[in-house]
Amino acid sequence: MKELVCVTGASGFIASWMVKLLLERGYRVRGVVRSPDNNEKCGHLERLEGAKEGLTLLKGDLLDPDSLSAAIDGCSGVFHMACPVPSYTSTNPEVEVLSHAIKGTLNVLEACKNSKVKRIVMTSSVAAMAFDLHKPKDAPLDESCWSDEDYLRENNHWYMLGKTMGEKAAWDYSQKNGLDLVVICPSLVLGSLLQASPNASSLVVLKLLNGSSDSYENSSVGVVDVKDVANAHLLAYETKSASGRYLCRNKTVTRAEMIEIIRRLYPDYTLPTRMIEPQISLSMAKEFSQKIVNELGLKYTPVETTIKETVESLKEKGLF
Repeated sequence: MKELVCVTGASGFIASWMVKLLLERGYRVRGVVRSPDNNEKCGHLERLEGAKEGLTLLKGDLLDPDSLSAAIDGCSGVFHMACPVPSYTSTNPEVEVLSHAIKGTLNVLEACKNSKVKRIVMTSSVAAMAFDLHKPKDAPLDESCWSDEDYLRENNHWYMLGKTMGEKAAWDYSQKNGLDLVVICPSLVLGSLLQASPNASSLVVLKLLNGSSDSYENSSVGVVDVKDVANAHLLAYETKSASGRYLCRNKTVTRAEMIEIIRRLYPDYTLPTRMIEPQISLSMAKEFSQKIVNELGLKYTPVETTIKETVESLKEKGLF
């Protein structure tokens, strides 16, 4: 077997595929989860091929430095993928989201520093790049872009603000302490689910399928396959020359285009037919960085394949 690595938030959508990919490549994996004995949330990890020999699930929390130190000690690499996603009933997002995103990330990096981890690959988001009202409309979206924190706070975009502030804190700490940090910034991540319940991004497709609305807001979004995102993290870890941030997005599609793809693949499904224009529209960049393709050699899955696998997975799990 290869070296020992740690994955935080291991039961999550992207992180589950990360664990699967690492096991397939022969790595020994420590997965940090809140409830390792919860079969509903973690059973899919224990059923992965190679899990019996190569996976250890450990109880941990981003705000518990001792649990993180225990999980990371002795690991050559860390994939920091845990991130709080606010619920609609969140009463204190400053604490529930921002504190976890910033302090939790710093706790992970502190443990990495103390354990002399070789490289940290962190999951950020295009949300930390794309929301800048001051950016020229014709400017490309690339790794130099940062979202406007004031705009995100004023509009209660707490997840996006947490991603922005958490990544900035990670860069500041890593540069001050000489850590080898690489960051992946995915767009909307779709694809087959390994876990039992839908995650926030798969709800975008599920809401088109479950009859909850006869209309849809025709916003545009960059889509990327979950398997490609996991592969991007591994390439960032294994490519010695990898450095800095990497935007990870395949193609921009509108909701109308997404519905048309589903309708073409599944003509018998009942899908929303009434389109409404987005209430708030930030100008979508026309050009996007290809750094991740040029430097890491990432190959993207066709968007139609990604959407098909998303629908098939949601159907298989009986979610619509």
